[in-house]
Amino acid sequence: MNTDPKQWRVGLVGYGEVGKILAEDLRVQGVAVSAWDLKLASPAPSEVREPLRSHAAQHGVVLAASAAELAAGSDFIVSAVTASQAVPVAADCAPHIARGAFFLDFNSASPGAKQRAAALIDGAGGRYVEGAVMTSIPPYRIRVPLLLGGASAAELSPLINALGFASKLASERLGVASATKMCRSVMIKGLEAMVIESFTAARHYGVEDAVVASLVETFPGIDWEKQAAYFFQRVIEHGRRRSEEVREVAETVKDAGLTPWSASGTAERQAWVADLGDAGLFGTRGAAGFARSADWRTEADRILAHVNSKKD
Repeated sequence: MNTDPKQWRVGLVGYGEVGKILAEDLRVQGVAVSAWDLKLASPAPSEVREPLRSHAAQHGVVLAASAAELAAGSDFIVSAVTASQAVPVAADCAPHIARGAFFLDFNSASPGAKQRAAALIDGAGGRYVEGAVMTSIPPYRIRVPLLLGGASAAELSPLINALGFASKLASERLGVASATKMCRSVMIKGLEAMVIESFTAARHYGVEDAVVASLVETFPGIDWEKQAAYFFQRVIEHGRRRSEEVREVAETVKDAGLTPWSASGTAERQAWVADLGDAGLFGTRGAAGFARSADWRTEADRILAHVNSKKD
């Protein structure tokens, strides 16, 4: 395997928001990138497949025919799919992974899921590294704060940092990085769900300005108007992926011996908002301007109109 990471063949499993960002930031450095996504499979409608093909053509990304083909031709694989697919992706890649190739699991999955995925990759001769993305990716892009874990993490960290990543070693013990991420997500994803629930209910009662003013007084360091607009946007746009992540969070909490009441409720709220988005309540998913309202009140009013229509 080439010791110069810029000469690596990088394979991205998952070509959604995260995969596209990584592809763009790697390609501008001249790094060879291939990608595979289930949306590229033939049963997917053309309006789903074609934007991926167009992006790949624009940035010089080679689209693989399958996860197996991608794994066989990659020195470094990044798995960036939904949480529920973390282990299945590892299972798809493991039989074809090149001996010694690194496999970075970028997914927001529980420590148990990461350990199961690691057993598959390491058992096939690859080098599994868990990755825990510690904040939202778009503002940071490839330089998003990233914790690495596992036996090969210390070796991989400086190599991918040479490609622009901002990784650091959490532990050589598998599960520490993902536990850090999961426990943080109890708070972060929970706050998103709470803000949507609190602010939408406050809007119904006409007390939203008083609620926001009270929060500003209690937490003066937060711009609650701006933060609420961002929370609504992210959950409307990515609630499905977030709900899957928080179900993994709930498993993490359960494995600690606690009943995951907060995490379970957060997953339900995130999935509920995602269902409304899929039904077109906030506009056409994927279209320009979708979930991009600068005022959270617009989205709250849409939710309330939907809820009230169910009462009629």
